[in-house]
Amino acid sequence: MLDAIRWDTDLIRRYDLAGPRYTSYPTAVQFDGQVGTFDLFHALRDSRKALRPLSLYVHVPFCANICYYCACNKVITKDRGRAQPYLQRLEQEIQLIACHLDPAQKVEQLHFGGGTPTFLSHDELRQLMAQLRKSFNLLDDNSGDYGIEIDPREADWSTMGLLRELGFNRVSIGLQDLDPAVQRAVNRLQSLEDTRAVIDAARTLQFRSINIDLIYGLPRQTPENFARTVDEVINLQPDRLSVFNYAHLPERFMPQRRINSDELPTPAQKLEMLQGTIEQLTQAGYRYIGMDHFALPDDELAIAQEESTLQRNFQGYTTHGHCDLIGLGVSAISQIGDLYCQNSSDLNQYQNTLASAQLATSRGLLCNADDRLRRAVIQQLICNFSLEFAEIEQAFNIDFQGYFGELWPQLQEMGEDGLIELDNERITVLPAGRLLVRSVCMVFDAYLEKQNRQRFSRVI
Repeated sequence: MLDAIRWDTDLIRRYDLAGPRYTSYPTAVQFDGQVGTFDLFHALRDSRKALRPLSLYVHVPFCANICYYCACNKVITKDRGRAQPYLQRLEQEIQLIACHLDPAQKVEQLHFGGGTPTFLSHDELRQLMAQLRKSFNLLDDNSGDYGIEIDPREADWSTMGLLRELGFNRVSIGLQDLDPAVQRAVNRLQSLEDTRAVIDAARTLQFRSINIDLIYGLPRQTPENFARTVDEVINLQPDRLSVFNYAHLPERFMPQRRINSDELPTPAQKLEMLQGTIEQLTQAGYRYIGMDHFALPDDELAIAQEESTLQRNFQGYTTHGHCDLIGLGVSAISQIGDLYCQNSSDLNQYQNTLASAQLATSRGLLCNADDRLRRAVIQQLICNFSLEFAEIEQAFNIDFQGYFGELWPQLQEMGEDGLIELDNERITVLPAGRLLVRSVCMVFDAYLEKQNRQRFSRVI
């Protein structure tokens, strides 16, 4: 079992830098317009030849109401009729992609994100799942990880029953905060009763896993009222919890301009919230997986971390990193072998491109040998908190210390500070460094010095 994380305020103040979340390496900031549909077709052909299993991500951008903190790609509308033209183009994209894959390639993982996927009507959800099942090899035995993001204000028992019938067995529930003053400040009024009703439905209908999202650092939050939210969430007993740091970037995300910056908690208060949350969750039996994520000890993520098989991709921590990830819908990102590619983030452009029977790929990146090497290093550190040099040397035919010699002084300094343990055979992220593992990964990021750090959230 991994040691508990250790809170070290001085270390956090030194290493709490702005940096990537490493759902990929290189990160999406490096994507450019030189990658297009030809590269995607080439990658799909390689996937088909290798018969690699698949993970599907489907982006549904619509929301009926705006949450001021949100930085997702979304379309705010009360007009439910806007979904049907989008679904027509999405189904076209599904067909165009699927014809380049082999029916024998099993879909081990499926995730609907957004936006609010349950913005779609029951008939539209049935229509979309029918198209996915017709085009891809979806599993029927409940063995796949088929998840969907739920806004409890947009779901009831009948919706949950439909989702289970359609094959979903995991739900991720947006909660953020239960305090009414905080909810009013971010325009997301959501009662504990609404959330509990969805969770009760999920348990009764035998969904396999329930995740709850929380955000600390929102306006009008205090360490005291956020602790009450965390206590209520612990009583709900989700299998997993994501506790995100709110990054206030109103110059980049227009909805955040409606947040009164004077009402935001101070950095010291945010640290107090995080420390308190970690203590509460740890005492309740949750394991820190890394990067804001917690899970019960019998959860698949916790078990995979114990067995050093945990991986990370654009969907976060996963046990399906060996799958090729196919992103479907506006702004969706795919990772197929060494290719990353992203659809247009503009809804009209996405729909118009597909209307002309062309895929909406707008940018991406093809990993080179150095990218693959550094990706493997970062994956090991961020998932397992350790890195065996011999494994990397064998996989990539390099001498680790020779290849990364110029980084050694930074790593030694981290070792002296108690972030990591460094010797000639391995790097081990120590309990005091686990909250700051992104800072350790950033040492190996060849692109970071050329980037504007203001594009990224802080580590803590």
